[in-house]
Amino acid sequence: MKAEAWIFGACTIFLVLVTPAYWLVTDASDHGGDWTGTSALVMTTLLTLMVTIYLGFHAKRMDPRPEDRSDALIADGAGELGFFPPYSWWPMWTALTLGVCVFGIAAGAWWLFIIGGLLGAMALVGWIFEYYRGEHAH
Repeated sequence: MKAEAWIFGACTIFLVLVTPAYWLVTDASDHGGDWTGTSALVMTTLLTLMVTIYLGFHAKRMDPRPEDRSDALIADGAGELGFFPPYSWWPMWTALTLGVCVFGIAAGAWWLFIIGGLLGAMALVGWIFEYYRGEHAH
């Protein structure tokens, strides 16, 4: 996790440099400036700092992975990497029902939003429980 901590650390340093520059360029100190972008950059800086600290903290406490060692061989990374799900149609149905909900709100048709919400709940339940039955059951 050291490599990931260094990447987020570099992003944090970049944002620490860019945020005050953006604040000065947009003249946010005056009342006509852009406070929205400045506060978004400050929050992004704090979030990347939080991820950097978390990854750095855990990188010190865990055994180094093959990716973190300079003397590692390719064979050191062999073995099971985890479960990768096969194809699934449920994300498509969930996205379509979300589209129906958004269209219902935009069109002012609350009945369409309700129908999309009910169908979306069914699609979300199907997506969550797709590995409990059928061809790919565990």
